[in-house]
Amino acid sequence: MKKHNYSAGPSILPQEVFEKSAQAILDFNNSGLSILEISHRSKDFVAVMDEARALALELLGLEGKGYQALFLGGGASLEFLMVPYNLMKEGGKAAYLDSGTWATAAIKEAKLFGETVIVASSKEDNYTYVPKGYEIPADADYFHCTSNNTIFGTQMKSFPQTNVPLVCDMSSDIFSRQLDFSQFDIIYAGAQKNMGPAGTALVVIKEEIIGKSGRAIPSMLDYAKHVKADSMFNTPPVFSVYASLLTLRWIKEKGGIAAVEKLNNAKAELLYNEIDRNPLFKGAAVKEDRSNMNVTFLLTNPEHTETFDKMWKEAGISGLPGHRSVGGYRASIYNSMPIESVQVLVDVMQALEKAV
Repeated sequence: MKKHNYSAGPSILPQEVFEKSAQAILDFNNSGLSILEISHRSKDFVAVMDEARALALELLGLEGKGYQALFLGGGASLEFLMVPYNLMKEGGKAAYLDSGTWATAAIKEAKLFGETVIVASSKEDNYTYVPKGYEIPADADYFHCTSNNTIFGTQMKSFPQTNVPLVCDMSSDIFSRQLDFSQFDIIYAGAQKNMGPAGTALVVIKEEIIGKSGRAIPSMLDYAKHVKADSMFNTPPVFSVYASLLTLRWIKEKGGIAAVEKLNNAKAELLYNEIDRNPLFKGAAVKEDRSNMNVTFLLTNPEHTETFDKMWKEAGISGLPGHRSVGGYRASIYNSMPIESVQVLVDVMQALEKAV
């Protein structure tokens, strides 16, 4: 039986992506070669990279609007470093919103480059909400935020209006909801949640902000060099880019982000309604900031843990335990998670209510 995969990442992908990827490992494009062994300079793979970059911009509504899409190695964590290297001027400063573990990690890297202002933080409340009502310094070189906090189950529902460049880590909710993506100067996301397997990160960058920091940047960390080389400055993570392309095609075939968002809203509503209705459960994040991607919840009585764990495992559910910093449970319901799998979890929660 195929498991109902609630893992926070690497995570569920569409079944057809698994099947097409598996076929490409054996024989890519009837070439007699595996996707794992073809040259990244070959005509077949250059076509993959070009389509993946173009399709990312198309789905985000940024095609022809002065943006470049890159597929880079190192995951989102490398972008914690590349962003300040490329945007923070010598003697300048950056502004950050501290809304969770990965925001904290990004802040740590920025501090290596210069003054890093934390405009607001929800750390004292264990990141159960997204801070609001903060001011962004007008002289900041950029403002950085994290759109969705995977560990704590919170999500930014709106973004600040600011005249400084806006940078957003969208690792766990990219392509999941409609936004005005043109408000951002840089969007980056690790692939392994909503877009593909681990091994690559998507970076979408506004061309006009490239090369303005005045810093001497090592070649591998310089966005300008990666843009000039069409994401081929060095050997790219070939398989991860290919599987990401397949996922982007799947999103487009579904009807794009608008169609995917509609399904995501239905899944989140189904699960949150059960958490709020069932007296055995409670949500971990404040309601107004609840994530539609990572649903964090707790048992109201820890004595039911052993029984509940046994029930959801027997139902074929995988990856449900919450992060150690929150405890309880985390149901990651990314784009590829079918609503039928969410119903299985809801059924188990209702069965626990009847059993106890």
